Amino acid sequence: MKLSQFNFFLPPDLIAQYPFEDKDETRMLVVDRNAKTITHHKFKDLLNIFGEGDVMVRNDTRVFPALLNGSKERHATQISVFLLRELDSESRLWDVLVEPARKIRIGNRIYFGDNEEMTAEVIDNTTSRGRTLRFLYDGTHEEFKKKLYDMGSMPLPDDILKLRDPIPEDREYYQTVYAKHEGAVVAPAAGLHFSKLLLKKLEVKGVKLADITLHASVGTFKSIDVEDLAKHKVDSEAMNIPEETADIINAAKTQHKRVCAVGTTTLKALESSVYNSGIIKPLQGWTNKFIFPLYEFYSVDSLITNFHMPQSAMLMMVCAFGGYELVMEAYKQAIAEKYRFLTFGDAMLII
Repeated sequence: MKLSQFNFFLPPDLIAQYPFEDKDETRMLVVDRNAKTITHHKFKDLLNIFGEGDVMVRNDTRVFPALLNGSKERHATQISVFLLRELDSESRLWDVLVEPARKIRIGNRIYFGDNEEMTAEVIDNTTSRGRTLRFLYDGTHEEFKKKLYDMGSMPLPDDILKLRDPIPEDREYYQTVYAKHEGAVVAPAAGLHFSKLLLKKLEVKGVKLADITLHASVGTFKSIDVEDLAKHKVDSEAMNIPEETADIINAAKTQHKRVCAVGTTTLKALESSVYNSGIIKPLQGWTNKFIFPLYEFYSVDSLITNFHMPQSAMLMMVCAFGGYELVMEAYKQAIAEKYRFLTFGDAMLII
């Protein structure tokens, strides 16, 4: 398929800037692939759709406050630093993106904090915007990480940051209630709809909850600039499917129970570790899987997701799972009914 087939007009006022106050009350569009129907529900209606023995697979990655504001050469040019990953904890080396990149060269220093309590030295150029920084800070590794994160803010998607500034509450807003393993700079947005109470109600009903980890990178939101989707390349992301999770999923399949992926990151991880027979195997490693129609899925039979931007990789994956025509019709209805889009927006369930 072609990039242009995934374009549509998204009214800017439908981009949610903040999460819904009551997570369970957010709206949920349900797409039934067999019946070819599109119906409107509340997210808490999951309790009426999933039952005993069904499995929901979640991404338990934890987002860290990766956005830092610094300055070059003491109170000079303002520099935005996006932490990507820690390369060496002992040497305090980090892989980062900087903006404006043209002003940051090897040997430059960047100062952080109101009183410049932390400094970083640029020791390498990795890409046009990528740099390797060595942070200079007196103290233990734990003290350093705490100071670094205290100065940072949550890395909300650019489409939201264009509409508002980061706020302290984002540390709660941009994190699932079951987040565990730190390493992501993009939140698994579908999981943001779950409250602890709803998860408990699902468990009481007999729905099994299983976790995988995929540390979503900024490549998640990388724009696609090729019309032929087969030529698009994506960044690799660290992932882990524990043996326990694989066993839970495989057991449910043998009992003909429903298996639901919570979010496109979860679906991507599972499809990176599934045999054509549908059996999930444990896997710890990396994935650079790019899914678009007419991809054939083997891992799950249902998907919870949010509403995504035009021409985004997430939209393409959802169209591959739900069927291009049906999903695009669902998006048309969602816009007409003023569903909220992106990270803090409403949900879609495809069954």
